[in-house]
Amino acid sequence: MKQVILHLGIKCIKHLFFWALVLLFYTYFFGINSTNFNYVLSFSLFLMPITIGTTYVFIYKLIPEYLLKKQFIRFGIYSAFTVIISTYLIVISIFYGLIYLSKLDYNTMAPISRSLLFIIIAVYLVVIIVSSFKLLILHLKHVETTRQLEHKILEAQLKLKEQELNYLKMQIHPHFLFNTLNTMYGFALKKANETPEMILKLSNLLDYLLYKVDKPLVLLTDELNHIEDYIELEKMRFSDTLSLSLEKNNISNTINIAPMLLLPFIENSFKHGTIMEGKLNIEIKISCYESNVDFNIKNSYSNNNNSSQGIGLKNIKKRLELLYKDKYTLNINKADSFFEVHLILNSQ
Repeated sequence: MKQVILHLGIKCIKHLFFWALVLLFYTYFFGINSTNFNYVLSFSLFLMPITIGTTYVFIYKLIPEYLLKKQFIRFGIYSAFTVIISTYLIVISIFYGLIYLSKLDYNTMAPISRSLLFIIIAVYLVVIIVSSFKLLILHLKHVETTRQLEHKILEAQLKLKEQELNYLKMQIHPHFLFNTLNTMYGFALKKANETPEMILKLSNLLDYLLYKVDKPLVLLTDELNHIEDYIELEKMRFSDTLSLSLEKNNISNTINIAPMLLLPFIENSFKHGTIMEGKLNIEIKISCYESNVDFNIKNSYSNNNNSSQGIGLKNIKKRLELLYKDKYTLNINKADSFFEVHLILNSQ
């Protein structure tokens, strides 16, 4: 309550100060070629209520309620009424100066106060200046409100994107862990010598998942190390039935990408690839040029394979659209004997 009263008090002081300046302007303006200060001051004081009333009607009624709401016809009609009424009162001010201040002696009137045109110009100069300032303030407030609204919308969009990305990651992680733990379970049943090494590889992957994957970006080299650990686990699982080549060219130590971005493609090659003539053939090529990452993976595939692309591939398309909109190209080629994915990513 105190703040409201204080605000109103400051506002009143500002208005009083402004109208005091207008009174000084009137006194100077109507005092040109006149030595009768009392006449000029009295005449200026008489004009003040007319000026104040006309100004406030425009800035508090006509502009906000009609002009800004684009009710131009009503604004024009009510503005015309206001001008007519204020002009009538200005005419009365001339008679006030002639009859009351000059005692019907036309020659003793201040020269400028005799002219209806000059008085209208003086009054409406103030009205126009104040109205223009009011429009400027309202425009600035509108711009600021729009900016704040846009900022809130952007924040809401970012939160939605973060929530969707987190949801996608929650889907990817259990999927990856389920496949890997199944492999380890099979080796443990057979009491294979490779089981300890598999546990070590899985430990490295879990460390990556726990401490790196929640970051918005990771180094491409870290992502590739993670992929290589995963491939080693799959090599142990497939043993002699896997033929895999991994080619890395000009890998940059400075390029960053979103974590767990490439792995779902590789997971799907193992999960949905087809063993043909006793081998699952997978070819992986990763290259860097400038700020681009060129990723290509091709695996043997049969049209008789009824498995779907899997949740990982669907999620990666959504993540690419969310994180790299208009900054990537993704081509998926499904033929009679192979399945190929080609991704070019602009990391900037």
